[in-house]
Amino acid sequence: MPSSEPASIDDTEEREWLLAAQKGDQEAFAHIVMKYHRLIVHVAYRLSGDLSLADDVAQDTFLKAWQKLPSFKPEGSTSLRAWLCRIAHNRTVDLMRRSRPDAELDPTLASAVDNPLQSVLRAELAAEVQAAIRRLPEVSRTALVLREYGGLSYAEIAAALDIPLGTVMSRLYNARKRLAQDLRHHLPEGTAP
Repeated sequence: MPSSEPASIDDTEEREWLLAAQKGDQEAFAHIVMKYHRLIVHVAYRLSGDLSLADDVAQDTFLKAWQKLPSFKPEGSTSLRAWLCRIAHNRTVDLMRRSRPDAELDPTLASAVDNPLQSVLRAELAAEVQAAIRRLPEVSRTALVLREYGGLSYAEIAAALDIPLGTVMSRLYNARKRLAQDLRHHLPEGTAP
């Protein structure tokens, strides 16, 4: 089943948007932005803990993507989503280094529930999980955020971070192990971290 289109872009509509945007079609690029904006903000927020910075990252990511789009060639596991996440990751790291490296996370990540005590406990747990994620080494945190919050496959993470697949697997294993150790007091009795 040979195809003239890259195999890593499986969505026909997205493929059409990409090809049109690469030729300068701003409306097609707007569709790409609408499809991936939430993901990019989410990934940047989970990496930085700063919603304002995440919004800036999203703007910068799509501006850079527009500028570099004509030369983007999806190959193998380098999907459009992975490419955008790579740009967002790099921009987030740059902005965090320049602005506030110690930025605190928003502890109100939990959704509101009817029971105020449950809401407080959920917010506290969410804050502890986010703090534990922020304590991870940057390389492990990035891989974890792209996988768990960005929904990228291992191959897409490898492409986004330009690292071997085995390194992705190792970083994710180590990140999850460390999180389990850091959060073991929240695990049910008899559960191994």
